[in-house]
Amino acid sequence: MDLAELAITPQAATNCRDCHADLPAGALVCPQCNTLVYGHHLEQITKAARNLEESKQPNHLAEARELWLSALPWLPRASRQAEWIRARVLTLDTRINSADPPPSAQSKWIKRLGPFAPLAVLLAKAKTALLLLFKLKFLLSFAAFFGVYWALYGLWFGAGFALSILIHELGHVIAVKRLGLKADLPVFLPGFGAYVRWQGFDIGLADRAKIALAGPFAGLLAAGVCMALYIATQRPVFAALAHTGAWLNLLNLIPVWVLDGGQATNALSRLQRALLLATCVVFFAITQQKAFLLVAAGMTYRLFTRDTPAEPSTRTMVFFTVLLFALGALLKIVPFQPFGR
Repeated sequence: MDLAELAITPQAATNCRDCHADLPAGALVCPQCNTLVYGHHLEQITKAARNLEESKQPNHLAEARELWLSALPWLPRASRQAEWIRARVLTLDTRINSADPPPSAQSKWIKRLGPFAPLAVLLAKAKTALLLLFKLKFLLSFAAFFGVYWALYGLWFGAGFALSILIHELGHVIAVKRLGLKADLPVFLPGFGAYVRWQGFDIGLADRAKIALAGPFAGLLAAGVCMALYIATQRPVFAALAHTGAWLNLLNLIPVWVLDGGQATNALSRLQRALLLATCVVFFAITQQKAFLLVAAGMTYRLFTRDTPAEPSTRTMVFFTVLLFALGALLKIVPFQPFGR
């Protein structure tokens, strides 16, 4: 069986191959004998991935990694097999990233280039320096982001605002890594915010919602710390940071695809969206924060889109509601303070 065949989704099982018990739709483990429903498919993937790992071909490690990842949808997320595979993928990532080109290939190309070999070596070193520069994009973009807001609003607000956005993005990074996936450090765009690139297999809508809402949750914590500092010191800059942070994280819950609320809403049923719409209207009446009307408008639109999931996530609904309440409460408690130099 080749790799293309392994990538094909196996036929849905209706009976356990060991005890022949009836299986509920979408089952990955037999409820009677605890046998893995797609064990045969997983055995084939394991055998093919191990053969690729033992091969000395440089591109085979990457192929093995993709094969291991293709096994995860057919395993319960909390199973020891799934945990082992996620750890194996991280090990392969390390081997792939640290692998050097085969010396024989290097020697062959240098020999072919003849008098142009020194130029090729110089270009290779320049490429290495460029790659190092890209690895520093987090620090460079963060410094530029901080610099812009320092110039506009002063040192204290600029530093606090940059750190608040960093904490928001690190919330996404931590959530991605807790699912066993790979995430880059955030990249900052002055005037627009920041984003996190993460790599992974096809995960469910509930997990995507968890990653999306982790950012506003971390941002809420950062705003809460600023509020505590304002209460302790009565310095207006901390009130400005708390209010601005809560407001921006509330805006991030507007359910459009580019914002965190858009990804989270993908895991909600039409009824759950209607309940969140009503919640936003109530919170607006209590707090008079117009950001709630924007979230409500987005939820109204999402009531009519054809993207409701087959299995909506109650946990996402509860977490979304808690974030709306906490951010609204913080905006109500902390007075708005103008900020500037």
